[in-house]
Amino acid sequence: MANNPVALITGASRGIGRGIALELAKVGYDLIVNFAGNADGARATAVECVAVAQAAGKSIRAEICQGDVGKATDRERLITFTREQVARLDLLVNNAGITSIGRADLLDATEENFDRLMAVNLKGPYFLSQLAAKWMIKLTNSQTSTLQTIPGGYRPKIIFISSISGYAVSTNRGDYCMAKAALGMMTKLYATRLADHGINVFEVCPGLIASDMTAPVKEKYDRLIADGLSPIRRWGTPEDVGRAVTAIALDYLPFSTGETINVDGGFHVRRL
Repeated sequence: MANNPVALITGASRGIGRGIALELAKVGYDLIVNFAGNADGARATAVECVAVAQAAGKSIRAEICQGDVGKATDRERLITFTREQVARLDLLVNNAGITSIGRADLLDATEENFDRLMAVNLKGPYFLSQLAAKWMIKLTNSQTSTLQTIPGGYRPKIIFISSISGYAVSTNRGDYCMAKAALGMMTKLYATRLADHGINVFEVCPGLIASDMTAPVKEKYDRLIADGLSPIRRWGTPEDVGRAVTAIALDYLPFSTGETINVDGGFHVRRL
């Protein structure tokens, strides 16, 4: 069993997922870096995580595991891989997601694309969290000798990475907006169900984050940010999201669950 706490991060080969992995590496988390198709990116994430951990005086493991969270067999494999490699799970970060396929208008959207997005962005985190939670409960009840050495005890957590698109309408990304909105309710459901087991659950809600996913709309949002779209007039970074996740991972919010942590430069604040 791993001596370090362990985080499984879905969709960690690039962007926000990689940023989360890097920040957790700095504080000594062993990592399971999940990817769907970008194996090279996942390997690069793992190598970089080990390097930044060493620079911070930490020694960690970073293993990669392929899996499409939209598929039941792949979700099972992710949990099995984590159990076999490190035998524990302290943090599940449901980050994997795809953007609206084709960005079609509501009146032109297809059922096929809708089903694919919902499988990855909504069904995937719902059922992966179910698998992870059952294992976390078993670990909590067993409290093996290794887990008993953790300061403050074994306190596992689950995080859902949502988006401001969960409440800010984009009529050419209806499926994406609905899936992200549902993650907010999913957070509250799991938080309520798992509280008695000592498992805290959070939603981290990023705003405009500079990544390859947002690169095609960079020019548009550069202008909007400069004009005051959010009180903090800059793009967010994957590191910003990673630091919010790390605060949760380090148990800085022990009396909070079902909470939404906005990482959006203040975009969510209504202003006159």
